[in-house]
Amino acid sequence: MSGDEERTMSEEVDNVPRTYSGALLAAIAVALVAAIAGLIWSFTLAGRLSRQETAMAEANQRNASLEADLRETNARLKVATDELGNSLGLTQKQMDARAQELMRREAADNARLETAQKATAQQVSSISTDVSSVKTDVGGVKTDLGKTQTDLAGAIAQLTSMRGDVNGQSTLIARNHDELELLKHKGDRNYFEFTLEKGKRQPVSTVSLELKKTDSKKSRFTLVVYSDDKAYEKKDRNLNEPLQFYSGKDPMLYEIVVNNISNKNQIVGYLSTPKSAPVPPTVQ
Repeated sequence: MSGDEERTMSEEVDNVPRTYSGALLAAIAVALVAAIAGLIWSFTLAGRLSRQETAMAEANQRNASLEADLRETNARLKVATDELGNSLGLTQKQMDARAQELMRREAADNARLETAQKATAQQVSSISTDVSSVKTDVGGVKTDLGKTQTDLAGAIAQLTSMRGDVNGQSTLIARNHDELELLKHKGDRNYFEFTLEKGKRQPVSTVSLELKKTDSKKSRFTLVVYSDDKAYEKKDRNLNEPLQFYSGKDPMLYEIVVNNISNKNQIVGYLSTPKSAPVPPTVQ
C-alpha cells in the first residue's frame, strides 16, 4: 500500500465519529424544538379551553335569565289575556245595555212626537177658529173706527172758532182738556199744556211764560211771553182768547189759550205751535 492510500484511509477513520455526533445533536435539537412547540400549543389550547368554558358559563347564565324572563312574560301575557277577555265581555254587556236604552228613548221620542202632532193639529184647528173670530172682530173694529172718525170730525166741527189778537183770522180753540185732545187728534199743530204760577218764569216748548196778574172775578189775566230775546206782554186778556205772537228764525205763528184761573195766583192753558216749528230737546 502506498503512502497516499494510507493517508486517505486514516482520514476516513477520523471522520466517522464526527458524523455520528452531528446527527445526534440535530436529533436532540429537533426534539427540543418539538417539546417547546408542544408546550406552547398546550398552553395556548389551555387558554382557549378556559375562555370557551367562561363563555359557555356566561351563555348558560344568559339562557337561564332569558328563560326566567320568558316565563314572567308568559305569565303577564296570560293575565293580560284574561283581563282583555273580561273587558271585552263587560264592553259587550255595556253595548247591549246602551242599545236597549237607545231603543227605549226612541220609543219615548216617537210617543212624544205623536202627542205633539196631535196637540199641534188641535192648535191649528183652534187657531183657524180664532182667525175667523179675529176677522169678524176686525170687521167690527173697522166699523167702530169709521164711526169714531165720524164722531171725531163732528166733535171738531163743534169746537169754538175765535179770532186771534194778531192776524185777526179765525182759529179753533179748546176750552178744556177734552177739547184739547180733539185738537191733538186733528194733527195739524203741536200742543203743550201748562200751569203757570204768578211771578215765576216758566219754559213752555221753546219759549218762556210769566204770569203777572189775575182777576178771577172778571176772568182776566196778564202774562208776558219771552221769545227770541223779546218780551210780549198780553195785558188784561180773557179766558179762551187766542193770544198770538211770531217766533223763530223764520217767524211762525204761535198761539196761547188760557182756559182756567184756578186761584188768584195760577192759570191753566196750552201753547199751540205749527207742526214745522222747533221742539225742545228730549231729556235722555
